[in-house]
Amino acid sequence: QVQLVESGGGLVQPGGSLRLSCAASGNIFGINTMAWYRQAPGKQRELVATITNSGTTNYADFVKGRFTISRDNHKSTVYLQMDSLKPEDTAVYYCNAKILAGPPVYVLNSWGQGTRVTVSS
Repeated sequence: QVQLVESGGGLVQPGGSLRLSCAASGNIFGINTMAWYRQAPGKQRELVATITNSGTTNYADFVKGRFTISRDNHKSTVYLQMDSLKPEDTAVYYCNAKILAGPPVYVLNSWGQGTRVTVSS
């Protein structure tokens, strides 16, 4: 069984920083692209950032220059460093990973349970 467990959410003032972590565990042969999504109240889930297993990153326009995605392949962990946070960044943040699981080997599109980030004074 494969699990993604997130941590690091919380309450922060505008302009502050938070670092989210997401660790994968279980019968994992490898992890391809890892990503962070978010869902604000009353809105659809949206992509925040992605990182491939070779380290290529992509960001949504609304977080470029403020958020940084990174990963530690030895720890099967992806991080999201969030700086210069704004009230509109308030959302539940979800980790996603394309995991080679098994045996027998198959590709699993795995999600974490979500971690809440609230940006408010």
